[in-house]
Amino acid sequence: MPPRSNPTVRQVRLGTELRRLREDAGLKARDAAAFLNSTSSQMSHVELGIAAISADRVRRLAAYYACTDEALIDALVAMATDRTLGWWEEYRGVLPPVFQDTAEAEHHATSLREVVITYVPGLLQTADYARAVYTYVHPGLPESELAPRVEHRLKRRAVIEGDNPTPYETLIHECALRIHVADRRTSVSQLRRILDEIDKGHAAVRVIPFDREGFAGAGISMMYAGGPVPRLDTGLRDSPTGVAFIDAEAQLNQLRTLFLKMQAASLDPTASRDFVHRLTKEL
Repeated sequence: MPPRSNPTVRQVRLGTELRRLREDAGLKARDAAAFLNSTSSQMSHVELGIAAISADRVRRLAAYYACTDEALIDALVAMATDRTLGWWEEYRGVLPPVFQDTAEAEHHATSLREVVITYVPGLLQTADYARAVYTYVHPGLPESELAPRVEHRLKRRAVIEGDNPTPYETLIHECALRIHVADRRTSVSQLRRILDEIDKGHAAVRVIPFDREGFAGAGISMMYAGGPVPRLDTGLRDSPTGVAFIDAEAQLNQLRTLFLKMQAASLDPTASRDFVHRLTKEL
């Protein structure tokens, strides 16, 4: 099988985890290559996510690396053998790869936790709200580029609205709820959309109000995608160049701590729903 020219974030993550297992075992790539009767170059390609690897070879390497975590091994095998062609594939070559990588990460997550400060979460946005955001952030974007972005954002809802919805909790700052990204009609419609998702049980929403004391997290926005095992959790954070995917354990621990800290500054779900409802009436 020829090397992949553009591996997905999920494929790269599989390679990263295999490399970590090897390094934990104190072995070199050439040792693993010799064990599989392969080459150092081929092992490098596997660990970079450029080359595929079979389920049998994943299990053989895990045994060679003395890994006894069966849940982790099974999860890595699932990643190696996954041939899912999700709805996001139709946007490959149409939108930047991060759009597909984000949708794929959400699709495979066992749980989703999100913090947003200045925008309503993408998974809860209406079409008009999403269009207003993309139009403002990317001025002059032609309709041929704008339409698929809005369409992609709406299709992401499937992860929390489908037949097997992923548990989703989001912390939304009052700032995001009050900012008019477009007109008042769009804002009211957006707030009603949030209430609808709450009432349908698709989202656990907690609001961080302006008057909360001791809240210094205004610059923090993130999504935390739970993996089949904690080691395979993934963090997604906005960066100056786009979305950064985080898998280092120290950084994941920091994101977990940040989420709990910000959750403690939020209203409980019932009070949060009441807050959104009151704001809808105000507008």
